[in-house]
Amino acid sequence: MPTTLDNKLVVAISSRALFDLDESNRLFENEGVEAYARYQMQHEEETLDCGVAFPLIRRLLALRYPETQEPAVEIVLVSKNDPNTGLRVFNSIEHHRLDITRAAFTNGRSPYQYLSAFRADLFLSANPDDVRLALANGYASATIYTDLQFTDDESGEIRIAFDGDAVIFSDEAERVYQEHGLAEFVRHEVEKSDIPLPPGPFKPFLEALNKVQRSYRNSAEMPIRTALVTARSAPSHKRAIKTLRSWGVRIDEAFFLGGLDKAPILDKFKPHIFFDDQQTYCQSASRVAPTGHVPSGVKNE
Repeated sequence: MPTTLDNKLVVAISSRALFDLDESNRLFENEGVEAYARYQMQHEEETLDCGVAFPLIRRLLALRYPETQEPAVEIVLVSKNDPNTGLRVFNSIEHHRLDITRAAFTNGRSPYQYLSAFRADLFLSANPDDVRLALANGYASATIYTDLQFTDDESGEIRIAFDGDAVIFSDEAERVYQEHGLAEFVRHEVEKSDIPLPPGPFKPFLEALNKVQRSYRNSAEMPIRTALVTARSAPSHKRAIKTLRSWGVRIDEAFFLGGLDKAPILDKFKPHIFFDDQQTYCQSASRVAPTGHVPSGVKNE
């Protein structure tokens, strides 16, 4: 029988999200693929520095189901490098002692079509076009902002923060706000407070994350902590909370900010990744926390 990834949370990640490849990427953009390939092979024994998503991936790889001690998470490298230029990435994975053994090197083609083969729950990439393709094909996906110098702490906790509308939830309510304004948005959400919002692109990932969390319910410590960080405020908060309750989905912390900048809250929560659909919030958040832009909903049309 072949090995399977059943019962694992599967995260597919690009090499630029995992490692600092900004210099190499500038070479690719300015001088082309041949110069890039030559550079990577000439430097393949030089270890790459950690990228923005590295602390998240390192912590996810350490997660084990408490009853079996089996790994709870599988990380798959998906790269537009060819196998030759990708060797430097695998050398760096080995140097950093990351337990990543599966990969797809697609030689310039978007890797989104292979996500189903790996049963990916989440796709992280620095390439917005690849993220849009993956999202359009039903995968929770985000474009990583790569310019943050993130300093991780020494705790073993994994902290993940989500926006609500167009990320966990659909953009139904956001469309009302964009088309009719705040007063109509509030009226709409109060009127529908007992009707669950339709799911957004990150609902399946949040459910998969909750499954791992539940395996620790009898443990002294919970290694994963989640937060909802949303521009909603009272009274529109009710529909968000009741929607999560109707799904049987748990969120550990919730912040209803009423349009305030999210960066100060994120600076205190210190997530290893924050997902939002709006570029303005992402740009602010990316100064204090690893951030992924989710190109979903009315604000990204």
